[in-house]
Amino acid sequence: MKRGLKTFLLIALGWFATHAHAQIHMDSVFVLPDNVIPFTINNLYQLVVTNHPIAKQTALLSDIAKQEIRLARGNFDPKLEASILKKQFDGKEYYSIVNGGIKFPTYFPINPSIGVDRNIGQNLNPERYINDEFNYRQFYAGISLPLGRGLFTDDRRTALKQAELFKEMTEADQVKLINKLLLDIAKDYWQWYHDYYYSRLTQLNVSIAENIFQRVKVNAENGELAPIDTVQAKITLQQRQIEFQESVLNVRNTSLQLSMHLWDSIGDPSVLPDNVVPVLSDDENIMTLDDLIDKARDRHPDLLKVRVKIRQLETDQRLAKEYLKPTLNLNYYFLNQPFDPEGNTSFTWDDNYKFGMDFSFPVFLRKERAKVAQANIKIASTTYEQRLLERTVINQIQIVYNDFTYKRSILAQQQQMVSGYEQLLAAEIVNLENGESDLFKINVQQEKLLQSQAKALKLLTELQKQKATLYWAAGTSYAYPD
Repeated sequence: MKRGLKTFLLIALGWFATHAHAQIHMDSVFVLPDNVIPFTINNLYQLVVTNHPIAKQTALLSDIAKQEIRLARGNFDPKLEASILKKQFDGKEYYSIVNGGIKFPTYFPINPSIGVDRNIGQNLNPERYINDEFNYRQFYAGISLPLGRGLFTDDRRTALKQAELFKEMTEADQVKLINKLLLDIAKDYWQWYHDYYYSRLTQLNVSIAENIFQRVKVNAENGELAPIDTVQAKITLQQRQIEFQESVLNVRNTSLQLSMHLWDSIGDPSVLPDNVVPVLSDDENIMTLDDLIDKARDRHPDLLKVRVKIRQLETDQRLAKEYLKPTLNLNYYFLNQPFDPEGNTSFTWDDNYKFGMDFSFPVFLRKERAKVAQANIKIASTTYEQRLLERTVINQIQIVYNDFTYKRSILAQQQQMVSGYEQLLAAEIVNLENGESDLFKINVQQEKLLQSQAKALKLLTELQKQKATLYWAAGTSYAYPD
C-alpha cells in the first residue's frame, strides 16, 4: 500500500482510536450541540406525575377514601326527629300526641338527646299523660349508655375505623400504580436514550468511512491503489450508512413510544419536540441492599396493604368479641329540668325523671362465638400471607440487586475491552506504516471497536433500566427513592 494512503489512514483512524474511549464516557458522541435541549428522566417524571391520566386517576382513589370516611361519620350526625299521632272521632278528640327532639350520637358510647312532648286527649294512654300546667308540654333531656355490649366498640365506630383504614389502603394502591407507571416510563426513556446515542455513534462512523472512501478513491484514480480497494471502502461506507439509517428510524419510533406518556395540563396528548434529547443524570448513587430491604419492609405498597388488611380484620375481631357481652343499656331522662317550658329553673335527681334499662343475653352464644372464630381464622390466614409476601419481596429485591451488580461489573469490563480494541487499532495502524497491514485489517479492527462501543452503550442503558427495576422491586420510586 502506498505511503500517501498510510499517512491518511494514520491521521483519520488514529483520531478515531484516540476519541473512541472518550465517547463511552460522555465525550464526543455524548457531548451535545448547542441547538438541543437536554431532557432528563426526572424532567419526564415531573410531567408524568402532574398530567398523566393514570396519575390523575390514582388521585381519585383518595377522593373515594375521603367519601368512605364521610359516609361512616354520617352515623354520628345529629338527628332531628318528630312524630305526630292524632285521633278524632265522632266529634271527640281521643288523643293528640306530638313529639319533637334531637339526638346527638357520639364516638363515645354516651348518646345525649333532648326534646319536647305535647300530649292531650280524652282517651290518652295514662303513661303519656301531661298535666296542663305548661299547656300539656314537657321538656326532656337525657342520655343512653350501654354498659355491656357496645361500651368499647360498636357497628358505627367499627365502620369509621374501617373507612380510615381503607384510606390507608388506597394510598398504598396509589403508590403501587404510580411506581408501576414510572417503571414503564423509565424503560421507554432509557431505550430512547440508547437509540439516540447509538444513532450519533453510527453517524460518526459514517463520517469516518466517508473520509476513508474518498481518500481511497483519489489514490485509486492516481494509480496508488488498485481499483478493487475502492470497492472494499465503498462497501464499508454503505454498511455504515445503512446502520445509521436504521438507527435514525429506531430513534423516531422510541421517541413516539415515549411521547405516549406525555400529556399537557388540559389533558391533551403531547409529543416530544425534535430538539429535545435524553441525557444521563449526574446522580449515580444507589441505595445499599440492606437499605432497600429496610425500605421495602416499611413502605412497600403490597406489604402496607396486607398490614392494613390485618388491622381491618382485627377491628372485625374486636366487634365480634363485643357481641359476646350481654346487652345492658341504661336510659335516664330529666323531665322539665333544669328548665321547664316557661324557663323556670329547678333541678333534682329523685323526681321528674324517666329511667329505663334493657338487658338481653343469648344462652349459647353460638352465632357470636362463630364470628369470633371466623375472625381469628382470617387473621391467621392473612398473617401467613404477610410472611410469604415479605419473603417474596425481599427475594425479588436480592435477585434484581444481583443482576444490577452483575451488569455494573460487566459494563466496567466492557469499557476496558473498548480501551483494548483502541490499542489494537492503534497497533494495526503502526503495522500499516511498516507495510505489514492493509485496508482490510484496518476495517476489521474498526468494526470490532464499533461493536464494542455499541455493546458498552447497550450495557449502560440496561444498567439504568435495572436500577429503575430495583427501586420498583423495593416498592419505591426511581424518581423519588426517599
